[in-house]
Amino acid sequence: MEFKTTKPLILASASPRRKELLSLLGAPFEVKTMEVDEHSVFGSSPAELVCNIAMEKGLHVAERNQDAIVISADTMVFIDDEPLGKPDNAEMAKDHLRRLSGRTHTVITGVAIYFDDVCSMFFEKTKVTFFALSEEWISNYVASGDCFDKAGAYGIQTVGALMVEHVNGDYNNVVGLPIAGLYRELKHLELIEHVTAGTRYDN
Repeated sequence: MEFKTTKPLILASASPRRKELLSLLGAPFEVKTMEVDEHSVFGSSPAELVCNIAMEKGLHVAERNQDAIVISADTMVFIDDEPLGKPDNAEMAKDHLRRLSGRTHTVITGVAIYFDDVCSMFFEKTKVTFFALSEEWISNYVASGDCFDKAGAYGIQTVGALMVEHVNGDYNNVVGLPIAGLYRELKHLELIEHVTAGTRYDN
């Protein structure tokens, strides 16, 4: 199955995981990004915080590409409503994993869709439960480097999956983009349509 969008499609994210997931639509798109200071963005709830960051990531790209559909997203891990962002160093990564060990946390992705001077927002929540992690496992995992550049200091699509006991919700949301929800939102906004294969007539 392939789809086409009503306007040129831009992904305002440098994440290779989001790029791979968006590719599932089969619609052509470009990647354009602008730097955002995420620490300067606030929200009154975890979902609002993630959505506000997603909006900031796409805003300046959308302003420079007003003839396009611009999609931006932000994914964060929360434990006890406290965000666990991307670790700055190995010790922070270890601390994140110790907090997640043997517990259930929430992964929230906010997605912003900019088009025709409009910003449509939605977010997805997924509950993830970790097995209890030994100090040896935590140290070895952090030493592998897989923990860096990932919210919560783990990647569910890599060897980090071995820490996961249970996922309740959209797996792709944890990877970084709830692609099923995004497709349905684009469909609702009439920004995407299915490409029907042409009928072949043989003589």
